[in-house]
Amino acid sequence: MESTKIVVFKGKKIRKTILKNEWWFSVVDVIEALTDSENPRDYWYKMKIRENSESNVQLSTICRQLKLEAPDGKLRQTDCANTEGIFRIIQSIPSPKAEPFKRWLAKVGYERVQEIEDPELSTKRTRLIYKLKGYPEDWIEKRMRGIAIREELTDEWQQRGAREQKDYEILTAEISKAAFGVTPKEYKKLKGLKL
Repeated sequence: MESTKIVVFKGKKIRKTILKNEWWFSVVDVIEALTDSENPRDYWYKMKIRENSESNVQLSTICRQLKLEAPDGKLRQTDCANTEGIFRIIQSIPSPKAEPFKRWLAKVGYERVQEIEDPELSTKRTRLIYKLKGYPEDWIEKRMRGIAIREELTDEWQQRGAREQKDYEILTAEISKAAFGVTPKEYKKLKGLKL
């Protein structure tokens, strides 16, 4: 199932679609937003050639052709990349507008390396994210305990043969229901948070 949406970044529209529970973004829209190119399709074409010749990287291999609505209202095949792919493509854009993204990616990468060295940092980051999203302290504490319990339970379930995503979704819903009295979906709906 595909569901097309448009996001706006610095006044530029970026088409995105969800496919198999993953967001895919129009590559030419991202290029248009991050460069001053008058022809983002041509820019994308030349960028793929440049990356292939300079670093032997074929950017098109991280893309999929998906149908997105064109300015004329018709659905057209469009090069799209998932979040990881778009970040990789942004790294190849030599434009001052792309620099904030590149710095952010470098910072996130550095933070993840630190978390590998000290896993407690990951727990602190998770708590901070929940706090910034507006969750109360008691909810955060319960959630963190729930995560630890779920990890233990999923390890146990895996040892006993659970392999399908649906098994783990049921487990998460059961833990949330037991801890909070509502499933994650019910809680988000109750609080008016994004699902």
